[in-house]
Amino acid sequence: MQRLYLQHLNRNWLMKKIIYIALLFWCGILAAKDTPPREARLFILSGQSNMARLDPDLSFTPTLKKAFPNDEITVIKDAMGGQPIRRWYKKAAPEKGKRGNAIGDLYDRLISNVKAGSANTHFSTVTFVWMQGETDANQRHGDRYATELRGVINQLKHDLGRDDLYVVVGRISDSGLKYPKLRSEWEKMRNAQVQIAETDSRSAWVDTDDLNGEKDVLHYTDEGYKTFGERLAQSAVTLLKKK
Repeated sequence: MQRLYLQHLNRNWLMKKIIYIALLFWCGILAAKDTPPREARLFILSGQSNMARLDPDLSFTPTLKKAFPNDEITVIKDAMGGQPIRRWYKKAAPEKGKRGNAIGDLYDRLISNVKAGSANTHFSTVTFVWMQGETDANQRHGDRYATELRGVINQLKHDLGRDDLYVVVGRISDSGLKYPKLRSEWEKMRNAQVQIAETDSRSAWVDTDDLNGEKDVLHYTDEGYKTFGERLAQSAVTLLKKK
């Protein structure tokens, strides 16, 4: 009798163990279904001084990581203050006597850094974040800026093999509107940036008019740069989640 009783206990223990393992297995499957797959996302930041002064680690990257906590976030920034867009647009016409007259050299540096910093990684999404234009407004290039910015975007699409490139444009602030001789060009630049962003479902623009303090200067305040980073990132998040 004792032997039969022990055999009965062993069978019960074995059945309970099988049921427990089965439950763990199915719970794992259900958990995997509820957890979104880990994706790799690349964000490329470029432009002139207001981008150069932005610290992505302060607010831009944290906002992205909060929105995509399970994903791998790669941020690459390459910017230089006081430069016209022709230093990024490789088909731009040179202008003698103008500061920053080199053509496309900053784009070459940018794409080189991007490829070096993202090698051996397949990114599910690539987002280009652009903050530039004040120099071109000062040089009265508002009429051609939309063509040149579109050219820079198309260069990136081609060189990265990404027709699905997302784009976030920071619209230059209203600081130049207070100067009568610059107001017209400044408005052209702002309109061109909005036009580029609003004619593509994968693009957006962010406002910067309230980021440069009470004196409405060209550069932003410390708090302004923090807010700017948050706005750029949140705009990118909205685009990515919409798709």
